[in-house]
Amino acid sequence: MTTQEKAKHPAHLDGHHQRTYEAIFRHPTAHNLEWHDVRSLLGALADVEEKHNGSLQVSRNGTQAILHPPKHKDVASVDEILTIRRFLEALAESEGGTTVSQSTDLLVVIDHQEARIYRAESHGTVPEKLVPYDPHGFGRHLHSENPETAGKRAPERKSYYEAVAKTLREADRILLFGNGTGESSAMDRLLADLKKNHEDVAGHVIGSIVIDEHHTTEGELLAKARELFLKHAASGSVSS
Repeated sequence: MTTQEKAKHPAHLDGHHQRTYEAIFRHPTAHNLEWHDVRSLLGALADVEEKHNGSLQVSRNGTQAILHPPKHKDVASVDEILTIRRFLEALAESEGGTTVSQSTDLLVVIDHQEARIYRAESHGTVPEKLVPYDPHGFGRHLHSENPETAGKRAPERKSYYEAVAKTLREADRILLFGNGTGESSAMDRLLADLKKNHEDVAGHVIGSIVIDEHHTTEGELLAKARELFLKHAASGSVSS
């Protein structure tokens, strides 16, 4: 199910406002969303006050957002669309309604010994923060049981990749981070295993990125993931 299909607009909106509401939650992010339509929708749902600097304060039931009208007719800024999304989601929650279902965006940082899996706790499709994802309540990361012998690694246990694949099964979007390439890369091995044995999961992988794991902090990893999830939400791609 796509993000657009998950969108639940307030029942009292007319047809035009309903289409605008759904376009705000479209994935990838809509690039032809007219500000006039957005302004009209917000006026139908909330109190809109124009400030002296030209910005708009949109509020209702304690929920508030500050918006900056675009210079052209379309809302071109992804950040502005996300602000509108979050306002509409918060408004729906405050009124006991429903809006876009929270998507599950997972970052996998993997080597031959350990897979660290993070979930994007976010509204809409773009992560606001990433936290460790532990769907089974184990309170630990996934580990490979493979021993190293005389400096050489035994063949990878299939169960290691199967466990990771199982954890990723309900993800809407997946990013893979790992070091090395080819046979030396656990990330590449995982991706190959997913494509061979778990096509449904592989279809949700939006990118596999080579990183220097040992010289990259967790904060830097998560910041990079946020950037890539945002880029994918805007364009449907994580490539530059």
